[in-house]
Amino acid sequence: MSITLRNLLVAGLLAEVAFEGYAWFISPLIFGVVLQPANLIVALANIGLGVSLPYWIGFLVHFSIGAIGFSSFVLVTHLVTRMNLILSGAIAGLVLWFVAQGLLAPVVGRSFMMGFGAYTQSSLVGHVGMTLIAGFVLLKLRPVQERTPVAGLGDTA
Repeated sequence: MSITLRNLLVAGLLAEVAFEGYAWFISPLIFGVVLQPANLIVALANIGLGVSLPYWIGFLVHFSIGAIGFSSFVLVTHLVTRMNLILSGAIAGLVLWFVAQGLLAPVVGRSFMMGFGAYTQSSLVGHVGMTLIAGFVLLKLRPVQERTPVAGLGDTA
């Protein structure tokens, strides 16, 4: 499979922009909360490094991690599981959601999975949605010959 750095960046940027649109505009309508993962970055920097970051830097850090790291994590999940890119995206999203809400949130003083409240539920939708988009875009950006199943072999996307 040939996935280029360009494809990872395109998939990551599209997925991260979709995540931010969801976080700021759709999540409040459905769950009553705006997702602001930049606050987690700011708190982690303060606790882990003793550095007080402004919100906008926390936003840029999360945006960069989302745009580069999350699409890369979808690819790694695909390579490890050998599942198609879209299913790999869903699995990657579940893992990233758990890391954010189950592991990192408690580090900054929140309860485990933040009590499974509206924020955590919306975060699940956001993380899985973002990585599904990344997987879909990665699939669509592959060369045509890699997307067409070979007779008898099936599509290993």
